[in-house]
Amino acid sequence: MSTENQIVQTTEIQNGGAPNLVPRHIAVIPDGNRRWAKKRGLPTVAGHKEGVENFRRLLAACADRGIQYVSFYAFSTENWKRSEQEVQGLMRLMLQYLRNFDKVMGKHKNKVRFLIAGERSQLSKELQEGIDIMERETADNTDLTAVICINYGGRDEIVHGVRKLASQVAAGTLKPEEITEAHVGASLYTDIPDPDLLIRTSGEERISNFMLWQLAYAEFYFTPALWPDFSEEELDKAIDTYNKRQRRFGN
Repeated sequence: MSTENQIVQTTEIQNGGAPNLVPRHIAVIPDGNRRWAKKRGLPTVAGHKEGVENFRRLLAACADRGIQYVSFYAFSTENWKRSEQEVQGLMRLMLQYLRNFDKVMGKHKNKVRFLIAGERSQLSKELQEGIDIMERETADNTDLTAVICINYGGRDEIVHGVRKLASQVAAGTLKPEEITEAHVGASLYTDIPDPDLLIRTSGEERISNFMLWQLAYAEFYFTPALWPDFSEEELDKAIDTYNKRQRRFGN
C-alpha cells in the first residue's frame, strides 16, 4: 500500500489515562521462544507452545485497544533448516491452533479475521485444510485482522508478486510501463495497509526477511523481552514509544 493510505486510529490505552494514537497495523517478529524454554530447563517445544499462547494474548490485547491489523511472523522460509523434531513440533502446534481457533480466542472469537500469508504448497494437507476453514469461518469478522505468516519470506513474497505481474504482461492485460507501486503492493500475499509499527522481541535488531516491501516507512521497536514474556505492559510501552516518533514519510 502507498504511504498516503497510512492512517492511525485514536483511542485511549493504559498510559496514565492520557489518550494515545494507536497504530493501525502492528507487525511482530516474535523471537526468543527457544531461549525462554532453555532458561527454564524445558524442551524447545514448550517455548513454542507458550509463544503460541502469547500470540492469543496479543490478539486479545490489540482488539481491546482498537488496533485493526496484526501481522505475525510464525514460520519463515528459512525455518525449515531447523531440526526435523522442532519443525514437526511447530507444525503440530499450528495445526492444533488452527483447529481450535474459536475456543482459543474466547470472547474475541467473533472479532478477529484470520488471513494466512506465505507459500502454502509446502504445508501438509491437514494444515492447508485448517487454514481454509479458519479463513472462511472468520471472513465476516471486522474488528481485527490477524495475518499469520507461515512459510513466509519477504523476498519469496516479492518473487511471487513479480511472477503474477509478469503473467499479466505476458497475457497482454498489463503493460510494463503501467506497473506502479500500487500494482506491486496488490500482487503480494495480502493487500492490506502497510505496518505502522514493527515490534521485535528478545533483543535482536534486524527484520530477518520479513515484509521487506511493506516495512518501508514503519517505525521499529526492539525490546529485550523474550516473546513469551512480552506482556500487555510491553505492548503499551511500544505504542507509547511509537507516539514519540515523528513520521514524515520523506517530507
